[in-house]
Formats: sequence, C-alpha cells, structure tokens
Amino acid sequence: MHDVIPLDRLDSGDSAEVIDVLGRPEQVQRIRELGFHPGTQVQMVRAGSPCIVRLAGQTLCFRANELLRVLVCRADATAPRLVGVSA
Repeated sequence: MHDVIPLDRLDSGDSAEVIDVLGRPEQVQRIRELGFHPGTQVQMVRAGSPCIVRLAGQTLCFRANELLRVLVCRADATAPRLVGVSA
C-alpha cells in the first residue's frame, strides 16, 4: 500500500500522482477546473507558502492550505518495482 498524502507535504522537486480532491463541492470544482484530476501527474516546483506546482503544462501558485484538499501519491511510490532486477 502506498502512502497518500496532502500535496503540500511534497518537497521541492518531488513529483506525484493526484489520487483525490476533497472538500465542499464548490472547493472540489474549483481545484478540478485547474486540472487536479485523479491520475494527473503534478510536480512541486517550490514548497512552502505560497508554493508553486506544475501540472499539465501549467505552473500554478497556491497558499499551502489550499492544497490540503489535494491528495497525492509520490511518483517514486507509484512506479512499478521489478523484483530481482538490480538497478
């Protein structure tokens, strides 16, 4: 099982896959209109508040608390692991 974390917990340079968006319907709609859909890849360009994220060819700036509603799984955790193969 992979850890699902709020997007604002990523460090600068980390990539992740959007798992879900939580909140009141109007909050979820606003975040999804910006491109945060399950399965979308996102990268934390600069962590903190405000933070800068990149997704779908866009670079967006948010206050960290706005991203608490976006749940992600780190990209390294979603990558398939080959057993018995050395890197």
